[in-house]
Amino acid sequence: MSPDYENHAGTRPAPWRDDLTGGDDSLFSGRPEPESEFTGRTLTYEVTGRIARITFNRPEQGNAITADTPIELAAAVERADLDPRVHVIVVSGRGKGFCGGYDLSIFAENSFAPAEGAQPTEGTVLDPVVQARNHNPWGTWDPVVDYAMMSRFNRGFSSLLHANKPTVAKVHGFAIAGGTDIALFADQIICAEDARFGYPPTRTWGIPAAGMWAHRVGDQRAKRLLFTGDSLSGKQAGEWGLAIEAPPADQLDERTEDLLHRISNVPINQLVMAKLALNSALLGQGVANSGMISTVFDGISRHTREGYGFQLRAATAGFREAVRERDEPFGDWKRAQFDRPDKP
Repeated sequence: MSPDYENHAGTRPAPWRDDLTGGDDSLFSGRPEPESEFTGRTLTYEVTGRIARITFNRPEQGNAITADTPIELAAAVERADLDPRVHVIVVSGRGKGFCGGYDLSIFAENSFAPAEGAQPTEGTVLDPVVQARNHNPWGTWDPVVDYAMMSRFNRGFSSLLHANKPTVAKVHGFAIAGGTDIALFADQIICAEDARFGYPPTRTWGIPAAGMWAHRVGDQRAKRLLFTGDSLSGKQAGEWGLAIEAPPADQLDERTEDLLHRISNVPINQLVMAKLALNSALLGQGVANSGMISTVFDGISRHTREGYGFQLRAATAGFREAVRERDEPFGDWKRAQFDRPDKP
């Protein structure tokens, strides 16, 4: 392709805002467009203009995490990262909230059952039967098999951090337990002021495997949350710097679209370079090490005397009852801990 010296970029207003695929001088000129959408078992993917939209799609289950979730999330992020039309990636959830965490009833109630999924699991460390045996209170726990399983979830969720392009988590309703593992890997969180963030499993049977809390809100505030299992309102998340903005719930869509539009007006190469430069500082803080240690401790927390007690109680009385008994002494069974109307 020979250069056209009469129609160079300087002859057009603001040529740096041209789409990467536009113009005869584009590297992608004449090439077919990547697929714009797909529907997985746990999420949907759609490209609208310069925005890739990943939406968790298990609303009846609170978008609870299954073995498919990290695989499909990573695949969707990779698809957006490679698409020359996409400038920014947004992750959100259908239904009442963003993500209610892992589908822990499967583990706690010992109701493991093989199921078809995005990736064959039979005979692997992700095999539900294998994990059921490894969570047997009267058996021998293999911590490496546990780590091999849990680290796969972290690897998929961290695709939001390691993607070249900016990622935004749009949180409404709740991002609880494992849901925070996903949201905290995003470059930007924007949430409704009445949203709820927290990791109540630190009260028993869980440590945040992603290890991102201290990196996002600092040491003291992270400890304040994880020493108690208390939750933040979206308003508090904004005040603490966890969220970049926390508008009223009825303005969340509008404010998110404004943020996405502003980011998408910047050329992809500028966005990628800015993110890589800033990520170098964040990763230098030891994000990978935090995730490794936290994943190991998460496994340990499920195999202590107290952890087995919670698991056996859930298997006997039901998972919801075990969670109620865990949380009621803290006064926040199904409630956000901060900014409550009855809080002095």
